[in-house]
Amino acid sequence: MLIRLYDENPNPKEILKVVEILRDGGVIIFPTDTIYGIGCDITKPKAIERVARIKNVKPEKAALSFIFYDLSNISDYCKPISNTIFKLMKKNLPGPFTFILNANSNIPKLFRSTKKSIGIRIPQNNIIREIVKELGNPMLSTSVKDEDTIIEYSTDPELIHEIFGDLVDLVIDGGFGGNIPSTVIDCIGNEPVITRFGKGELIE
Repeated sequence: MLIRLYDENPNPKEILKVVEILRDGGVIIFPTDTIYGIGCDITKPKAIERVARIKNVKPEKAALSFIFYDLSNISDYCKPISNTIFKLMKKNLPGPFTFILNANSNIPKLFRSTKKSIGIRIPQNNIIREIVKELGNPMLSTSVKDEDTIIEYSTDPELIHEIFGDLVDLVIDGGFGGNIPSTVIDCIGNEPVITRFGKGELIE
């Protein structure tokens, strides 16, 4: 299924339909402020396994991030962070950044034995943020990679639907996406370190 939503003003009725799919254990493809993502409700283990199968990786090995609506409930899934890190995140989120933080025991059971850290995303995209807000808990997310090695990430939602439509429950057409991934900031050590330079310039 392919539906069209607009970043400026996502249709609330369509948002509810998307959330119903996620609550039923569905897997969706959605726009962000960088590249298109593929993901599911973090509370649905079978959906997480599906995402990993689509990416052809084991769940515990996959480069997965959690998408939040805002910073208010990251402490539900992460160990306490310093004021410095919190201020850095507050200055740059929502935005095209992934912050790596120490995970606590509330992350899905699938990851507890292997994942000591998680990536935190709050994209500057109203479609996915409204979905997460309505869902009431974070979404698991990973990038949709294109089979074409020249264009590493898929940007055309209709093409994404052609390729992945049979593998997922829904593709959201939010317009053309970018092909530059998020900038990754590792906040595990004493000082934050950029481990991948992607879209966006970090405000310090």
